Amino acid sequence: MGLSVIDLIIIVLYLILAAVIGSLSGGKQKNIKDYFLGGTSVPWWAVAFSIVAAETSSLTFISIPGLAYLTNLNFLQLTIGFLTARVIIALVFLPAYKKGELKTAYAFLGERFGQRTQRFASIVFLFTRIAADGVRLFATAIPLAIILKAAPWFQDWSNFQIYLISIILIAIISLIYTYTGGMKGVIWADVLQMSIYVGGAIIALFILWRHLPADFSIPAEKWQVFNLDFGQSLADFFRKPYTLLGALIGGTFLSLASHGTDQLIVQRLLSTRSLKDSQKAIITSGVIIIFQFALFLVVGLLLYAFYHGISIASPDAPFHKPDEIFPYFIIHNLPFGIKGLIIAGLFAAAMSTLAGSMSSLSGSAMMDLYKPITKKNLSHKQELAVSRFFTILSGVILTGVALLFIKMSHSVVEIALGIASITYGGLLGVFLLGLLSQKVQEKAAIIAFTAGLLAMLSVSITPILLGQAPFVHWTWYVLIGSVVTIGVGLVSQWIIQKL
Repeated sequence: MGLSVIDLIIIVLYLILAAVIGSLSGGKQKNIKDYFLGGTSVPWWAVAFSIVAAETSSLTFISIPGLAYLTNLNFLQLTIGFLTARVIIALVFLPAYKKGELKTAYAFLGERFGQRTQRFASIVFLFTRIAADGVRLFATAIPLAIILKAAPWFQDWSNFQIYLISIILIAIISLIYTYTGGMKGVIWADVLQMSIYVGGAIIALFILWRHLPADFSIPAEKWQVFNLDFGQSLADFFRKPYTLLGALIGGTFLSLASHGTDQLIVQRLLSTRSLKDSQKAIITSGVIIIFQFALFLVVGLLLYAFYHGISIASPDAPFHKPDEIFPYFIIHNLPFGIKGLIIAGLFAAAMSTLAGSMSSLSGSAMMDLYKPITKKNLSHKQELAVSRFFTILSGVILTGVALLFIKMSHSVVEIALGIASITYGGLLGVFLLGLLSQKVQEKAAIIAFTAGLLAMLSVSITPILLGQAPFVHWTWYVLIGSVVTIGVGLVSQWIIQKL
């Protein structure tokens, strides 16, 4: 059971509507503050919805149900840490960010340490965001690729060709309203998109429940939320995925880094009218995220029952990647009309992450690198032109990176979070040095930042080169990287003062 003409019309019209709303709601931008920060006039509740849409849209809709299908509800433990981190960000990070006229997260490091630290952090962010959101763009293309595979005129196309056209199409639509509407356009498009895709997920959950086989069964261990297994040794404990302590600590540090130091989220928080509005936005997003992850994890368990727990490795399985399970159900089992609406909501919501990434990449490239390095005295019109060029360049690079992940068989959400976690520890560590210590200066900060990055690269890459199992699970990456960065920073500053 594929897509009807009605479904296709709904999908096309919704994608056009999302692009139009994103473009028009951005208004006329007179300068780069309007373009990248929405003129600091966006309501806090809209920013809260936008944060949720940006961080979880494609990953939640596609990958989380597949993860629950393969495992259980242990992933939900991370969300407790996510909320804890947001409270810390509201109380510690945001007061420092909302002082003065900061336009990027890394401008804080420039004011606290110096421009070299700002540029270093911005470059690390650019590489991290490009890699992580390249994965997200690929995830967004999965349902569209499944649709194209089912169409008779694409029967002779290879898997790579189908994913290629899917990725390019989604990137172009996202680029249109990011280029024209700026950050304000991205945020208001997110508000519409989140309501649609969450509503679509609830509808899918209801239909799944109604169509479960009479003899369906979900093993009790699939409902397990808290993993109290501490392993047989200390090394075994750190390698185990999603243990309670690992998830709580890992989730807290991961969210501290992703929401406190990542321009993708900080850019949204800087677009509010006041510090209080930013604080309400970040904490509210943490509450919403718990319910949203729970919704999609339960969808995954019902999919397990619906397909009788068939293994993705089985030749009889209609899907062979965890990220294909929910999209396959939507396309082949939902009624006409509803199917088109849910897929349209998925595309639009997933594109919000991509659009936000393009805006944050171009914003950091413009304000952290181009302007400080060139020191050109450009008019507002010229600055806007350069910023929009960086937006286009970001879209092209993200598209190229997304193509590299086509042959991946692992869960997309774990790939994306694992990539980000490698660099987040160093970023978070240097931000904490700037916020909590007045003694550490730029030279020590750069040494510490470099040490944190090298430590996490060695932790993550060495086992691969040796053909061994990972030393630790990725949920511990940010904590380890932060501790190394802070420790090296304090020691380096002490040594510098003694010399």
